Amino acid sequence: MHVQWISAARLLRTVVLLGAGLGWQAPAVAQGDFKPAGETVDYRVGNETFSGYFSPAAGMARGTVLVIHDWDGIDDYERKRADMVSKMGFDAFAVDIYGKGNRPQETGAKKAETQRLYQDRERMRRLALAGLDVAREQGAERETVVMGYCFGGAVVLEMARNGLGDSIRGFATFHGTLATPDDQEWSDPGVPILVTHGGADTAIPMTDVTTLSRDLESVGASYEIEIYSGAPHAFTVFGTPRYQKRADEKSWDAFTDLLDTAL
Repeated sequence: MHVQWISAARLLRTVVLLGAGLGWQAPAVAQGDFKPAGETVDYRVGNETFSGYFSPAAGMARGTVLVIHDWDGIDDYERKRADMVSKMGFDAFAVDIYGKGNRPQETGAKKAETQRLYQDRERMRRLALAGLDVAREQGAERETVVMGYCFGGAVVLEMARNGLGDSIRGFATFHGTLATPDDQEWSDPGVPILVTHGGADTAIPMTDVTTLSRDLESVGASYEIEIYSGAPHAFTVFGTPRYQKRADEKSWDAFTDLLDTAL
C-alpha cells in the first residue's frame, strides 16, 4: 500500500495556486452564505426524473469532473465542490443517483437508499453513466475524471471495475466505501485511481483499504492510496464535527495532482 506524504514540490505548487486563486479554498460553511455559480439541470432516465448540477469552467475548460454525491443525495456540499472544480478550469457536473426530490435526512432513510443501489448494481452503473451523458449534453468537455464522496466513492469504484464511460481519464474517492462485491473482480482500468482515507475512519475498516490495494496490485493498476492520521470518516464535509481541515486540504491537493496528470 502506498501512503504518500506531501512533498515540498507539491506544497510549493499548492501555495502558488492558492495565490492565483485556483487551488483549495475553504468555502463558506453556513448554508445561507452559499451562492451557486452553476445551475440545476433536470433530466430523465427512462420514466424517472433526476436533478443534477452543472458548473461550467471559468474560462476555457481543461476537461470535466463528474461529482458523485454521498448518502444523502445532492445538496450544497456537492454544489460547492463542483464550483471549486469549475474555478480551477474544469467543467463540473454533480450527478443525481437518487432521483429528483429524494434527499433523505434521517440515518435510516440514507441507509435504505444506499442499500437499494448496493443491491442493484446495474441501476447504479446506469444512473452514473446517464449523468455523464447529461454533462456532455450541457457542453462539458469529453475527457473526464470521476470523483465521489462516501457512497459516491463506491459508485466511482463500480465504474472503474467495470470499465464504464469512454474518455474517462481517472477516478478519485474521498472517504469512500471500498469493498468489492462478491460477484465482481478487478481488471486494470487503464487510468489512475486515487483513494483518500482517514486513519481514524471507523465506518470503512482498514482491511478494506489493504484488500483494495492487493486487488489493484494484482492487476497492475495505477493507483495511489493516501491515509491521513486522525481523520475520521467524512473528513472533507466542512461545517460538521467530522471535518478535518488538514486531511481535506491534503486530499484536495492529491486530487489536483490527479487532474493535472489525467486531463
